[in-house]
Amino acid sequence: MDTHTLKSVSDLPANFRSAFTFRYFNSLQSECFPLCFHSDINMVISAPTGSGKTVLFELCILRLLSKSISSDGRFLHAKGALKAVYISPSKALVQEKLRDWNQKFNSWGISCLELTGDNETYSSKNIQDADIILTTPEKFDAVSRYRVTSGGLGFFGDIALVLIDEVHLLNDPRGAALEAIVSRIKILSSNHELRLSTLASVRLLAVSATIPNIEDLAEWLKVPTAGIKRFGEEMRPVKLTTKVFGYAAAKNDFLFEKRLQNYIYDILMQYSKGKSALVFCSTRKGAQEAAQKLAQTAMAFGYSNPFVKSREQLERLREASPMCSDKQMQSYILQGVGYHNGGLCQKDRSLVEGLFLSGDIQVLCTTNTLAHGINLPAHTVVIKSTQHFNKEKGHYMEYDRSTLLQMSGRAGRPPFDDTGMVIIMTRRETVHLYENLLNGCEVVESQLLPCLIEHLTAEIVQLTVSDVTRAIEWMKCSYLYVRMKKNPENYAIKKGIPKDRVEKHLQELCLQKINELSSYQMIWTDTDGFVLKPEEPGRLMTKYYLKFDTMKYIIHAPMGYSLDEALHIVCRAEEISWIQLRRNEKKTLNDVNADKEGRLRFHVNDNKGKRKKRIQTREEKLFVLANDWLTGDPSVHDLSMTQDANSICSNGSRIARCMKEYFIYKKNYKGTISSTLLAKSLFQKLWDDSPYLLKQLPGIGMVTAKALHSMGVRSFEALGEADPRRIEIVTGRKYPFGNHIKESLSSLPPKVEIKVEEVECQKQGVSKLAVTLTRLSQPLVSTKRHYADMIVGSEEENLIHFHEKIRMDDFSSVTILLKRPQQAKVTVKADLIFEEYIGIDLHETLVLKKANNNRINYKSENRLPHYYPPMVDVCIVDDDTPVNYGPPNRKDQKDDMPSFKLIDEDSEEEKEPYVTMEEEEDCVIINEHTVFDHIRQKAKCYPSLSTLNQTSPASERSTLKRKSLVKNSQLDPLFQYDSVVFGSPTNTKDIKQIAQQILSPVYASLPEKNGKTERPFSDETVFNYIRKRSKNSPILATSKMEDPLTISSQEGRNAETNPHNRTYGLMVSPSAKTPRITRDAPGEMLSFDISMAKRSNTNLEEKKKGSCSTHEGKSNGSDSFLGFKSIFSFL
Repeated sequence: MDTHTLKSVSDLPANFRSAFTFRYFNSLQSECFPLCFHSDINMVISAPTGSGKTVLFELCILRLLSKSISSDGRFLHAKGALKAVYISPSKALVQEKLRDWNQKFNSWGISCLELTGDNETYSSKNIQDADIILTTPEKFDAVSRYRVTSGGLGFFGDIALVLIDEVHLLNDPRGAALEAIVSRIKILSSNHELRLSTLASVRLLAVSATIPNIEDLAEWLKVPTAGIKRFGEEMRPVKLTTKVFGYAAAKNDFLFEKRLQNYIYDILMQYSKGKSALVFCSTRKGAQEAAQKLAQTAMAFGYSNPFVKSREQLERLREASPMCSDKQMQSYILQGVGYHNGGLCQKDRSLVEGLFLSGDIQVLCTTNTLAHGINLPAHTVVIKSTQHFNKEKGHYMEYDRSTLLQMSGRAGRPPFDDTGMVIIMTRRETVHLYENLLNGCEVVESQLLPCLIEHLTAEIVQLTVSDVTRAIEWMKCSYLYVRMKKNPENYAIKKGIPKDRVEKHLQELCLQKINELSSYQMIWTDTDGFVLKPEEPGRLMTKYYLKFDTMKYIIHAPMGYSLDEALHIVCRAEEISWIQLRRNEKKTLNDVNADKEGRLRFHVNDNKGKRKKRIQTREEKLFVLANDWLTGDPSVHDLSMTQDANSICSNGSRIARCMKEYFIYKKNYKGTISSTLLAKSLFQKLWDDSPYLLKQLPGIGMVTAKALHSMGVRSFEALGEADPRRIEIVTGRKYPFGNHIKESLSSLPPKVEIKVEEVECQKQGVSKLAVTLTRLSQPLVSTKRHYADMIVGSEEENLIHFHEKIRMDDFSSVTILLKRPQQAKVTVKADLIFEEYIGIDLHETLVLKKANNNRINYKSENRLPHYYPPMVDVCIVDDDTPVNYGPPNRKDQKDDMPSFKLIDEDSEEEKEPYVTMEEEEDCVIINEHTVFDHIRQKAKCYPSLSTLNQTSPASERSTLKRKSLVKNSQLDPLFQYDSVVFGSPTNTKDIKQIAQQILSPVYASLPEKNGKTERPFSDETVFNYIRKRSKNSPILATSKMEDPLTISSQEGRNAETNPHNRTYGLMVSPSAKTPRITRDAPGEMLSFDISMAKRSNTNLEEKKKGSCSTHEGKSNGSDSFLGFKSIFSFL
């Protein structure tokens, strides 16, 4: 059969024929029909815009759905089992396809899900259940690289089909994200663990405009020769006519574009023939100004307006105009003119698109993003200037040919026109470049290299790359590797080098990036540099989709930085480096920074601390613009600067949230507080001291907030007490507007009170702080959950002692043990910072005075006096129980139901104190002489107890079984000493373990009281017991102690060591070797302990299983120390 014979829709199964409204496929679709619907091979198709490539996507989707048709012809669909992913460069095109495919496939139970920046309402379950995911490259990359452990990549195994629209945009800087996600899909499909999943046989289909190197795309996507389809201009359903006009250059590019606006009206009158027209402009502001110029010109003609041809059209425009939220657009719509760009809200974009498709708006001025696929064809396309501002390079550049072809492809409407007109307005010296525009675009190159380090980090964080070999394999899956072999000069490689040399260069490039990441602690590598594991900074950079240079700014930030310094870091970020300081903006920015009314919180100052009179750099512009915007009532109303300010706030909030998590990880108190406040302020576009805080409530805009401010209502509390009728009078609104405004307060979190106070503590040199949260209002029934960060820290040391993210409808209070400060005072602050709203945070301060070390307290309980070392729990390790030795690894796994945790569970910087044991080859025999020789030798080396810290860190996440060696605290003390230390016949413990306790290094010199050492037993009594028991001591064989086990000092609660101070705990060793204690930090810093203070009286042992704590009133295992008192006194 002739492959060019048109295929009929009836060739499809009966279930699928309703998907198409026409009877026959066109020649391009008919030629691709057998491969698209009757095979599963990968395909790449190059064809002119408007030739019907979308139908090929739909045929591939139907091919996938045909696998769900049973033998008797029924369609049996399993939700989310076989996924298709459609990737497009523009949100507008994604939303257009979403509308079309929902209409076509919804009746079959097929679920379509949009993943773009405009849709943030999806959940993991939505992704799992979706059959068709429509997304942009950046959003899909962000979704698949975030929350990997919680199922971020869980749906990858169900992907069976990947549809890539406008694949030639790999040549655009945004193409790096597209290249990264396709490479991710390719390397995961080759993963041995996923060999049985659908992803192992994933199908790739890519379409593009006419490009010369389609074979390179085919090699990258592993497309066989039969799957490569190239079509020329003969496939375009509407023939295009191109006109190129050259104009004299102006002083600068900005003035040149402004001059071209004067010629657009005449060109439309000459060539559009009264039909619809699209005017492509390089900037959003340019599109708005072009629409304004056309509307003003048309308005001058009155009833002879060439863009409004009938009274019915005018009535429809008058009816639609008030529906637009953009005030300027309302006046343009009445003249039959509109503009369309990414700065419009979704509602306004949809309104303008509908009016243009219906023909009510005849001229639409837009940016080039509309060219990428969205179905808004027109008879005439005018390209106003062939240059655009390149954000990355910071200056104007010529459009690439593929973008111009996309714009030209909008000309000609197949149902209405048989020809289309393309008008190109450019400089006189560049006319020759565009006379043969329709012959094809330039070679598509890779753009992955400039941002390789960010995408490599993302793969390491996702664990798709676990070592250097895997990293090199991932790079070989990229389009970069394909083009590097074909055009090495474009990637800084000498031309003509052999293929193996290109591979070696790729390996060197990979190792260079890995070493750079390792040097900034983004990733961890082993001693050989082979194994790759993510570190917390790398995880945060990946989670928040930040540039590597931005992350370096955060890492290098000063430890005690303030709020304005945090804002300076945001203004230096690479994510908003494309925003430039324009010449016509300087006067406005200078006036704003002068701030004669005192509106701004921060200003741009010179070296002497005075306000600068002239704004001269891009960073200074961003800083002034952000401060002006965060007042709540910005004085800058210029469209370009308004859009710049929106970009600063949206990107800055994301950067500040990353800063917050990084400083929490570093336990930096001041940095955490500053970045948390900045993140919320940028999100709400308000400072916390703004007089317009009520704008945060739904239904309150700037006009209403100003009206409420004029009547003295400036806070949420004042609004709650205000009279609804007075609100209606002041705002000029009707009943029941006042009631609705007051009801909006229900969106706020429940009101709580925070209280921090010092309570009685039985430990010497330790302060016990109780941080209490009290709910003052009951939470309303709402589907929205409110979260807050509870942070306890000290200002002087700039150290976070406690942090937890809590849910405001379910929280508890905490008790914190703080070591008495050695300096004059320590200011402890407790902050409850809400996640979303500003102006309702709670802060409490408590000042701790210097400890009095000369006072010794005595208690009449069954415990040792306080001048003895702390009580110690002995941990018995089962042979078959795995034990984690050494300092714990940090694990930042946030639960959906936050709860207070022990501080030490989230700490990475805190290290366990180690006692190293000297190795000896010979056996150690315990007898009377060896015991006392050992005691005398060690007692001379120990400092006074008063200089030792008396807390030791709690063992974290270990599976040790804690057992107290003393079960009856009412026994005679001497009998306890006899039974525990020397092993009486009634004791069931192994005598080998007991003998090891004797050699523990915790026993140190004791202080004296009133010049005499305290002695509960006489020396002779103790020595008699030692002589008696030492005769029965066994011979203990030595063994190498590879992993020392730290036994923590406790007193009823877990204790934690300050990361800047090491304290000493009891060491139980599997051998009887001579112990040695090393001291790392002699200074006494603030240490703390946290325990839960639940409302119920549930036993702590039942809540925290495995905690190494004892009940108060009982003697601890360290009572065995008692008998050594008089020995040390004797020595």
